[in-house]
Amino acid sequence: MKSVEKRGKTVEEAVNLALQELGVGRDAVSIEVLEEGAKGLFGLLGSRGARVRVTVKPEKGTFVKGLLGDVARALGITLFSRVTETDEYIFVEVTGSEAGMLIGRHGQALDSLQYLINVAAQRVCDDKRRVVVDIEGYRKRREEVLRRVAERAAEKVKRTGKPVVLDPMPPHERRIVHLALQKDETVETHSEGEEPYRRIVITSRR
Repeated sequence: MKSVEKRGKTVEEAVNLALQELGVGRDAVSIEVLEEGAKGLFGLLGSRGARVRVTVKPEKGTFVKGLLGDVARALGITLFSRVTETDEYIFVEVTGSEAGMLIGRHGQALDSLQYLINVAAQRVCDDKRRVVVDIEGYRKRREEVLRRVAERAAEKVKRTGKPVVLDPMPPHERRIVHLALQKDETVETHSEGEEPYRRIVITSRR
C-alpha cells in the first residue's frame, strides 16, 4: 500500500499536501495523525507543526489476492488466484496442486478461510461487496450435489407426504436448496434452528 508522511502548520494542511502527492481523494485513503501540532508562546515561540501519515486504501480484489499469497507462504504451498468482480460480489478462484488442503470436510475449512478474508478485507477496504472464495471448483461441485440432495428429498416428501429435514448447512448452501425447489409447486422449504445448526425443512404445499 502506497503511503506518505507530510508536515503542515495544521493537520488539514498536512493531509492536503499528502493527497496532492498521492493524486487521490480523501475517500481513497486512511489518515494517521502522528503529531497534532501545537502553538508556541504567543502563537510564535516553540510552535510545532502537524505530521500525518496518509495511506492509499487497497482495491479489495488486490488486497484479497495478497492475503491469499500470505496464507500460501505461511503454509509453504503455492497458490494461484484469479479475481472476477460483479456489482455485488468479488469472486476469487484459487488453484494449485496443494490447494485442496484448504477445503476441509464438507468445505468447512474453505468457509472459515472465506469468513476470515471478508473480516480482514472489511477492516482495510470501504468496498462492501462480499468476497466469495472457491478452491479447485469445489463450490460448483458442491452446488450440484446440493441440488441433487434437494431433488431427492422433494421426491421423498411427495411420495410419503412427510416432511424431510436436511443436515445443518451454512446460509449460502441453504440458499442453493431453496432456489433449487422454488419452482416446484408441490413442495415448500423453510429454515429452522440457530446457527451453526440451522437446517432446511421440506414439506408438502398446503
